[in-house]
Amino acid sequence: MYLLRWKRGVSIVSKFNKQALNVTTGDALRRSWWAFVGVGLASALINILYLTGSFYMLQVYDRVLPSKSLPTLVSLSILALLLYLFQGWFEIIRSRILVRIAASVDELLNGPVFQAMLQIPFKTRIPGDGMQPIRDFDHIRSFLSGMGPPAFFDLPWLPFYVAICFMFHPVIGWMAIFGAVVLAGLTYLTNVSSRTQSKLANESSNVRNGYASLSLRNAEVIRAMGMAGRVGQIWEEKNGAHRVLMCSASDVGNQYAAISKIFRMALQSAVLAAGAILVMDGSASAGIMIAASILTSRALAPVELAIANWKGFVTARDAWRRTSDVLAATAEKAPPLKLPRPSRVLTVEKLAGTAPGNKGLIFIDVDFTVQAGSAVGIIGMSASGKSAMARVLLQLWPTVRGSVRLDGAELSQWSTEDLGKYVGYLPQDVELFNGTIAENIARFQEDASPASIIAAAKAARIHDMVIRLPNGYDTEIGEGGTLLSAGQRQRVALARALYGEPFLIVLDEPNSNLDAEGEEALSEAILSVRARGGIVLVIAHRPSVLSSVDLVMVMNGGRMNAFGPKEEVLGRVVNKPERQLQVVVDTTKTKS
Repeated sequence: MYLLRWKRGVSIVSKFNKQALNVTTGDALRRSWWAFVGVGLASALINILYLTGSFYMLQVYDRVLPSKSLPTLVSLSILALLLYLFQGWFEIIRSRILVRIAASVDELLNGPVFQAMLQIPFKTRIPGDGMQPIRDFDHIRSFLSGMGPPAFFDLPWLPFYVAICFMFHPVIGWMAIFGAVVLAGLTYLTNVSSRTQSKLANESSNVRNGYASLSLRNAEVIRAMGMAGRVGQIWEEKNGAHRVLMCSASDVGNQYAAISKIFRMALQSAVLAAGAILVMDGSASAGIMIAASILTSRALAPVELAIANWKGFVTARDAWRRTSDVLAATAEKAPPLKLPRPSRVLTVEKLAGTAPGNKGLIFIDVDFTVQAGSAVGIIGMSASGKSAMARVLLQLWPTVRGSVRLDGAELSQWSTEDLGKYVGYLPQDVELFNGTIAENIARFQEDASPASIIAAAKAARIHDMVIRLPNGYDTEIGEGGTLLSAGQRQRVALARALYGEPFLIVLDEPNSNLDAEGEEALSEAILSVRARGGIVLVIAHRPSVLSSVDLVMVMNGGRMNAFGPKEEVLGRVVNKPERQLQVVVDTTKTKS
């Protein structure tokens, strides 16, 4: 019954995933509410059936042994066996429900968490390798399907067992209460002691993983320049710090787990001894003595199990909080009304921006207008704010003030998905995905037509290059495009930027890895975009790309020093003696 209900719930969750804009961790809990009720009911039956062993021993000692009745023993044994089978069946049901709760939470939140992981770097600076949201979600899913939740569902039944202990004899009941209080104190100490250690261990894990990821990305540089020794030493230092914190956190948890285990065993023996005294005194029977010992041990077992799983609980709790914060920080507003495809003008008004997590401004007061069919060459010395402006202009970095408009509408009036159809972007550091050339050019759209892929390749002038490869457009490029040369990766990324004939195209140093043939193809691609009525912004240090632009912007010290027709701007700034504009002088010399 529950499995059928869960399957229907999965379909509801799938439908919810397609329709909902922002999913929270609260949504996941609400959608699993009936499942948790099922776990609670299964736990109730399991804890009632846990009395089987105690009452079986009670009946054997008080009924079978005095009467020496073999049929009674056989009947009691068969009944106990059936009850044990039912208990095992309910244990299996409870574990399966928890596994399916974890699967339901995964189905509902996995996509939003992944999207949040992609969005969070544009909102704030995060430590490590940026994979913490996924690792947090893995911790949550592992905890939900592990042994932690059953322990916490069994804890509320402790008073029930203590009450039965009082029914056996008040002394046994008070001993059970004493044991419960001691173990509750140990649970509290475990929480207090492990909280700080777990937090520090998680932070050190982020630093360690981030350094490992950075080293892997720069493996060629490390090997070529003999940096492996020093990089390895730094890794050992970071890993050593992480190891110390992990050992400390594990020591705390294991210490209290061992204490609770030994205490429970000692208490069980103490209850047995107290029962023996009561038997000798005539206040209790031998069956009560044995049953009370078993029952007391069972009453305190959930507390011991909770302490043993406390580290996992603390990790999952902190991961749940961080996941909630990440989803809240990256929540998007309802999608705005669809606007027509932009086709006329790009307007940037008093734009100022900075990097995520950075308080200082990188550039300020950038103000210009570009009509359709124009291309702007953005030049200036290094660290003048060119690339930062491009990222803020595309809403990749936060806008401190000002606005960016297409056909009069701010970019925020488009959803991210819709805006992406009208924008092409070639970043300074080219990154491709594991897949075919066709998939990378088509931005991995499932419904991409071969004609549109080939059109983008021809616009980037790489069609002939691609069809000469062994498998043409179906050539697998490897992880990050490692099977292609740097120049080929840059030209494929240019085709990806041109895919779908976007209105606004931003190219950040698009010729940094190109040869003469590639630069010629790049210039022709820019001219073709202008011819079809698009707008191109080209950030360049090498002057050859400026041959295809009609406007030039000069950035210096985070400010726009000049903007206008190419000949006018270059003619004006070339007469300035400042060496800070040497790139412009070099550009003009090359042009002349």
